[in-house]
Amino acid sequence: MSKPTPNGTRPEDGCALVTGASKGIGAACAQALAADGWSVGVHFGNDADGAQATVDAITKAGGRAFAITGDVGHPDSADAIFSALEAELGTVLALVNNAGIRDDGLAMQLSDDAFDRVLQTNLSGAFRLTRRALGPMVRKRYGRIVNVASIVGPRANAGQANYAASKAGLIGLTRTVAAEVARRGVTVNAVAPGFIATDMTADIPQDQLGAIPARRPGRPEEVAACVAFLASDAAAYVTGTTLTVDGGLSA
Repeated sequence: MSKPTPNGTRPEDGCALVTGASKGIGAACAQALAADGWSVGVHFGNDADGAQATVDAITKAGGRAFAITGDVGHPDSADAIFSALEAELGTVLALVNNAGIRDDGLAMQLSDDAFDRVLQTNLSGAFRLTRRALGPMVRKRYGRIVNVASIVGPRANAGQANYAASKAGLIGLTRTVAAEVARRGVTVNAVAPGFIATDMTADIPQDQLGAIPARRPGRPEEVAACVAFLASDAAAYVTGTTLTVDGGLSA
């Protein structure tokens, strides 16, 4: 097994993978990591144009990025995504599990399919990608995993039983895996965004902003700044935690 890098500093031969990075929080995270010197795998599900726009923004700023697709909810996708990215950019030493979907409905009316699809993408997909990432990270004795959860995980939001379950599970996954690999130089953390101005929240009534002490929605870049910190060498002693980014809503 390789020796730990000095003071937990990043090896030079690694790259980052951000899932769901064609727009919104994922695109902002990919650009923030690139600005910090990471070569970045820009994952997308269906929006190839959006992913290419993220890649173009990174390369225009002097960074290196590679677009890669795959259905994170499919059991076989994790290895395919990682293998393709490893061949292009090297070992994945930072993973941001951001890909997620919603399919809202009251629990008494929610179909099995709607529940299962959200859990498969938001939670099971993140687990499989994390499992695939851990081997190389442990061997390198360096790794950063950041899961994009939501305040809906610990905080009730009627009509989102499936989404809330997936995000609460993601927080539990974060804490458990963090405890398992901390001594190997791998940190596992989560961010829990509140109301962030993205396509996913475009259908949420704006009158809900009155409940936010900051009186405004957050910006994807504000979440990305927190993700970039948790993926940095400065956060080497931060693991198993969830950083809430919600303008004071959960306070």
